[in-house]
Amino acid sequence: MIATLDINVQKAERSKLLSTSLEEMPFGKYFTDHMLEADYEDGEWKNIEIKPYQPLLLDPSTAAIHYGQSIFEGLKAYKDDNGNVSIFRPYDNYKRFNVSAERMQMPSIPEEIFMEGMRRLVELDKNWIPHQEDHALYIRPFMFATDAVLGVKPSDKYKFMIILSPTGPYYNKPMRIYVEEKYVRAAPGGIGYAKAAGNYGASMHATAEAKKIGYDQVLWTDAFEHKYVQEIGTMNVFFIIGNAAFTPDLTSGTILSGVTRESAMTLLKEMGFDVIERQISVDDLIDAHRANMLYEVFGTGTAATISSIRELRYKDYVIEFDVEKWRTAPELKKRLDEIRSGKVADRFGWMYKV
Repeated sequence: MIATLDINVQKAERSKLLSTSLEEMPFGKYFTDHMLEADYEDGEWKNIEIKPYQPLLLDPSTAAIHYGQSIFEGLKAYKDDNGNVSIFRPYDNYKRFNVSAERMQMPSIPEEIFMEGMRRLVELDKNWIPHQEDHALYIRPFMFATDAVLGVKPSDKYKFMIILSPTGPYYNKPMRIYVEEKYVRAAPGGIGYAKAAGNYGASMHATAEAKKIGYDQVLWTDAFEHKYVQEIGTMNVFFIIGNAAFTPDLTSGTILSGVTRESAMTLLKEMGFDVIERQISVDDLIDAHRANMLYEVFGTGTAATISSIRELRYKDYVIEFDVEKWRTAPELKKRLDEIRSGKVADRFGWMYKV
């Protein structure tokens, strides 16, 4: 079924790659030659095409602009030393995309459009994949409501698209993190577990406030007591305490089920750690630090990969780390990188060959 998907392909007359250097690419600033686009109308997906990357023409009353029906995913494609191209765990992103769509009252995207459309697009623009360390081809599937009408209701029309961006690391140095107690990212019953655009828009003010006092991101806490930790900015978070790796559980529906999070949990178990998913309070972290048992804190995410935290601040209590002495986060990143780059066998079946 996937192999017979009818996609109209219009190739760009001239590649932008001829005038673009892939060395030290900043995250999300440059885009490849082509994009995929499909429309949902009259209860079905149609007009599936790959065409030159170009601006969109939208009506001023487009529903997504006014009422926020917009979701997205993020994943990466890699090229090994032999030039073979693979995408990291795309089926997991496909499933999560439709979880987000259901929560936002949007239509699900068929597997053949998401997977085969992505495969053909990446295959067409595979020369954009950087070769250097910590670089990859970032893949951004997204969907938004396109009804040209004002009124708070689910749209009848939607647009699904995929764009590609050659990119370097999202965070290029260990971060300083401020524990947020005033602003809230998500509450039970909300859309915290969905990858909805509004989640990210609502996070920007708290992040800006943290940056004013010298911090890179915030560690969100729960909406009711501001006691239990949730996510760090755009990342899931892990704490190495003693011989265990702790990460907040997903049962409250306020935390995104990260694909890199799941991968990290698998590899940490393989590295000999007890991986514990549960509520984690700020007091737990302070107690572990005072007992000299809090060894490392790091974030995980598609864009961030594995990002070290060098400082964590809660009120006036500051926890500092010497990340140069860390063993766990660097080894975890190394193992992930080796699988993605094809340097070791893909024993988990994570890489989808293009």
